[in-house]
Amino acid sequence: MISLLISFAVLLIGYLVYGRLTEKIFAPDDRQTPAVAINDGVDCVPMKSWKAFLIQLLNIAGTGPIFGALMGAVFGPVVFLWIVLGAILGGAVHDYMSGMISERHGGASIAELSGLYLGKAAKWVMRVFSVVLLVLCGVVFVTSPAGLLDKLTPGWMNGTFWAVVILVYYLLATLLPIDKLIGKLYPVFGVLLIVMAAAVIGGIVFSGGKYTIPELSLQNLHPEGTPVWPYMFITVACGAVSGFHATQSPMVAKCITSEDQGRKIFYGAMISESVIALVWAAAGVSFYGSTQLLNEALKSGASNVVYEISTGVLGVVGGVLAVAGVVVCPITSGDTAFRSARLILAETFRLEQKSIKNRLLITLPLLIVGGLLTWFAIVNDNGFQIIWRYFSWSNQTLAMIALWVATSYLLQKGSRRFGSLLTALPAAFMSAVSITYILTAREGFRLGIAVACPIGAACAALLFAVYLRYLLRGKKAS
Repeated sequence: MISLLISFAVLLIGYLVYGRLTEKIFAPDDRQTPAVAINDGVDCVPMKSWKAFLIQLLNIAGTGPIFGALMGAVFGPVVFLWIVLGAILGGAVHDYMSGMISERHGGASIAELSGLYLGKAAKWVMRVFSVVLLVLCGVVFVTSPAGLLDKLTPGWMNGTFWAVVILVYYLLATLLPIDKLIGKLYPVFGVLLIVMAAAVIGGIVFSGGKYTIPELSLQNLHPEGTPVWPYMFITVACGAVSGFHATQSPMVAKCITSEDQGRKIFYGAMISESVIALVWAAAGVSFYGSTQLLNEALKSGASNVVYEISTGVLGVVGGVLAVAGVVVCPITSGDTAFRSARLILAETFRLEQKSIKNRLLITLPLLIVGGLLTWFAIVNDNGFQIIWRYFSWSNQTLAMIALWVATSYLLQKGSRRFGSLLTALPAAFMSAVSITYILTAREGFRLGIAVACPIGAACAALLFAVYLRYLLRGKKAS
């Protein structure tokens, strides 16, 4: 319990101290934001800061900090360390820079920013990579709520039925102006996500000793012997460092009315997500009593584990919260995933999005592809796991690229060039994570960990050496 309380405190201090340092290095000013300068009534729409914060939180969170944290908790309390340090030093910096650099370029996507700061080849790679990741994300966040609703509703309302219903909602959320549906529903659902986490941790803490929250340990407690490096760092993305957030922050960057709001909205939402991830990581191990039992429970699905924990700790009230959270939260990440994909493709093909016809021209093919992948995940026993593995690696690889984009941006800041170390260090770290994982993973090259680790470290060191060359010679990155 003491480790968890210290973790919460460190996150708060990180927001107040490291968040302010991040803001100082970026140096916000009083220029007009896209919400004010463009204000197209569809995507660039002024919003109050509290509403923008809740939308950002729900965009980046969904069930990510719940499912990922529960699967990461199988490694033991060492996951606390990754969530806290990953969020402060990497994830929140990543989200802030992604949002604020986008805001300074009219709300441009991470793909367009990659082209500006890493070159044309990077732009096209990121256009494809981002859209693939967003479609996979949308599919992941269709199948999990559809599967739970399948179990809770009459037989004729099967997984396919609910998948179609969710995809119809996605169509509306992707097409309509951001303030018409997302702007009205997300603040409510954002509060639900927070209340759900608070209720669960409250039920565990005040259980009269029934549950014991483990203390921090660096020991790997994974019952199957899966190594912490790099697998835990891929498993726990949302809550620590997540490239998906680089696709979501530009969406909210189009809605802020002042650059001074950035730290609270972007850095603050990531820290809040990490608090939620800590709650569920602690809940997973304390509720089941061991990583062995938690691992066994997860084999029936993360949605079922959330339901068991919530009902076990909070009874009927917990069941209602669990169902609402596990159904609503992923859907509200999936819809903005498709919306972000629409915006990236609109930039690619130079299609203005004020016209409903142009929005339909992009949205319908996206949802058709998403629907086919969802059908694959539903009819195949391992379909969801296959899509999740590819999504997880793609997610962390995108985080790596987004951090290098931010590094290149800061390298061109003149007197603040040395502030680029703020993003270069986590960029190098995530490079090692992503490269090592794909070399060892089943969906990758399947090399032994003893071979993959040195290669991953060498690649990360090479990238950092290139960065140092630009930094120390005073040249612009390109």
